[in-house]
Amino acid sequence: MNWNYPITTLEYTLAAAFLVLSLLYIGRTMWAARSVGTTSRSVVVKFFLRSIYFLLLLVSVVGPYFGEPEREGVSEGKDVFFLVDVSKSMDVQDIQPSRLEKTKFELKNLVNVLTGNRYGLIGFSSEAFVQVPLTFDMNAFGLFLDALNTNQTSSGGTNICSAIELAIQKETANNSPKQTTKVLVLLTDGEDFGNCQDNNLSKLRQYGITLIVVGIGTANGGQIKKGNDWLKDDNQAIVVSRLDAQYLKKLCKKTNAQYIEISNTNNGFSKVTEAINNMPNSLIDGRKVLVTSNRYQYFLVLALVLIIFDVLVTITTFEI
Repeated sequence: MNWNYPITTLEYTLAAAFLVLSLLYIGRTMWAARSVGTTSRSVVVKFFLRSIYFLLLLVSVVGPYFGEPEREGVSEGKDVFFLVDVSKSMDVQDIQPSRLEKTKFELKNLVNVLTGNRYGLIGFSSEAFVQVPLTFDMNAFGLFLDALNTNQTSSGGTNICSAIELAIQKETANNSPKQTTKVLVLLTDGEDFGNCQDNNLSKLRQYGITLIVVGIGTANGGQIKKGNDWLKDDNQAIVVSRLDAQYLKKLCKKTNAQYIEISNTNNGFSKVTEAINNMPNSLIDGRKVLVTSNRYQYFLVLALVLIIFDVLVTITTFEI
């Protein structure tokens, strides 16, 4: 027999109190019987009866169970990596409060709606880095998502393909089954200065990875803040960052990806949520878990039966 809960000082105290009070009761009864010249042997029967149901009550309190059965525990869902552009252009406020802040806000809502999946987070500008590896821990995911900002990389420019390549490495390096549903959600304004190799993009199809491209920004664009001034080009003209939807659509055509656009007037994040939700779930974790059950009720019922018997059945204490 095993226990769900440890035997604490409370149980020991109750047992000691019961023993002391019982001995005082037996001693007092025997002394009274001897005073009137009678016997009180049957009081011992009461003591053993009460000791038995008191012990049964204590056993039920600590939650007994028998054996250690195992069950196969499985988790079904999807492995989803969010690839978030953190270049300086994501601070542009053509989408309120900014492109990046809007992205973070909507991602929080998405992971709260689509539970049961593993989510990871990759940030990128000219280079990509893993902000959060694939995890079920949404509290940790939310904390690291909040910490994502455009000051995390010192280099300028944007290399979208570096993020895709890193995500492919992480999606295929976790020893998950090939049939696991793998999803990459790319969130960027489309300003790219990298060079995507076709053989790297072909790995998306090779490993069965679904890509969803989300364009963040507007065609009119906005100015990029640099300290207390605006970012300027070599001719001292203020730089205006615009959504490069044309480039992103070409990327989608190459990778057979879905393109979704986000602006102040068109919030396509519901389409992102719907697209992920409509993908089939697959096994993403399976392990044997120890299952313990609490069998306290058997001991409690038996103790109650003995208590009722103790109350209803009278045992002669004194024989005159």
